[in-house]
Amino acid sequence: MSPPFTRNFNRQSTVALVTGVLLFFGFSSGHAADLTAPAIDTGDTAWMLVSTALVLMMTIPGLALFYAGMVRKKNVLATLMQSFALCCIMSIVWMVAGYSLAFTTGTPWIGGLSRTFLSGIGAHIHNGADIAFTLGADSPNATTMTIPESLFMMFQMTFAIITPALISGAYAERMKFSAMCVFSILWSLLVYAPIAHWVWSPVGWLAGLGTADFAGGTVVHINAGIAGLVCALVLGKRKGFGQDDLSPFNLTYAIIGASLLWVGWFGFNAGSAAGANGRAAMAMATTQIAAAGAGVAWILVEWLRSGKPTVLGVISGAVGGLVAITPAAGFVLPGSALIIGLITGVICYWSATSLKHLMGYDDSLDAFGVHGVGGIVGALLTGLFAYGPLSATDANPSGITGSLHQFMVQGEAVLVTILWCGVISFVLLKVIDLVIGLRVTPDEELEGLDMSLHGERIN
Repeated sequence: MSPPFTRNFNRQSTVALVTGVLLFFGFSSGHAADLTAPAIDTGDTAWMLVSTALVLMMTIPGLALFYAGMVRKKNVLATLMQSFALCCIMSIVWMVAGYSLAFTTGTPWIGGLSRTFLSGIGAHIHNGADIAFTLGADSPNATTMTIPESLFMMFQMTFAIITPALISGAYAERMKFSAMCVFSILWSLLVYAPIAHWVWSPVGWLAGLGTADFAGGTVVHINAGIAGLVCALVLGKRKGFGQDDLSPFNLTYAIIGASLLWVGWFGFNAGSAAGANGRAAMAMATTQIAAAGAGVAWILVEWLRSGKPTVLGVISGAVGGLVAITPAAGFVLPGSALIIGLITGVICYWSATSLKHLMGYDDSLDAFGVHGVGGIVGALLTGLFAYGPLSATDANPSGITGSLHQFMVQGEAVLVTILWCGVISFVLLKVIDLVIGLRVTPDEELEGLDMSLHGERIN
């Protein structure tokens, strides 16, 4: 039997030899592996696995049921189909090119192509051990993560799935399924991926300006809301809008969907801390408080104005609060979250009722009225209420603090998102309309999209 010294020497020599070979050749497609990077944190990884599942649940079945409960019976299946099909389609788009364009280093304007088809994403795995990856590698603001890149990619995929699905609320009951698929694919690559890169990549130009968007006020909600408004304007109103009864088929579906959205939002916001830590806990608390505040505010305004608080009202208000706290969740304290929720509940009520009728557009399920307006309110208020210690780092000890300057930075990010999303969405819709057409025929709309597009109906 070999002496302990000999056994230890042989073991250490073998490890050193293997390490040297791996460092020389790398174990990724064309890139040397960084064995000096820290191992992943199992607690952070466990929380992010749960968060990813929660955010996916927000689209299917959460958003699917929320929207399906608010359309007429003849369009319920088609509305469910939109969310479910987009979950499938966007997963592939994200895998093929979306993730690479959004989160590889690239330039301040767009990521590169090194992760197309997720090439090289298994580099963190070696002999069954995981090594953390660096977001924005080779850049001055590179961020070392504590989770596998495959998990970060999956978490971000769920955001890329729900964003185009949110848009469908604006064009519900009248857009062709084929047009929806083409528009969503192109929009994801030309609008969502670039804006995600600008705001969330360490090298993104809006990130460089100091934009604070914790979980998607600009990237998800303003983006989806503005695209939804453009869709509503380009497509025109539903047949019978303002004349026929367009009331929801089944608000039971809608309230179940809203409840699933609320629970899933904890993954959406608290998961955006990218770990199981105090910031995630604060984001969870602020999410709950803002949603509750906005729901109560909507109830009170509706009660005072019409004499009756409604189910549709309270779930719309709560979702509006969830939207508004999304950019702020990891930057503000609970008291500020309550103020954000109360303000948003009132403003979203006004936008989904008075503003829509004043402007005369048919935003079928208030994608713009709740998500667009709520996202704008939340993004701007983040600039006023941000509490520095929550976002403080070694590189930025004071963190992001609410101020007039930060409010202006937030306003610039909001304006840029509105302009880019609005212009590109309009161009895409017009081109698609010329090539394959956007809207179903009047007869198909009268029959209902369940039968005319999918050959099925609810009996």
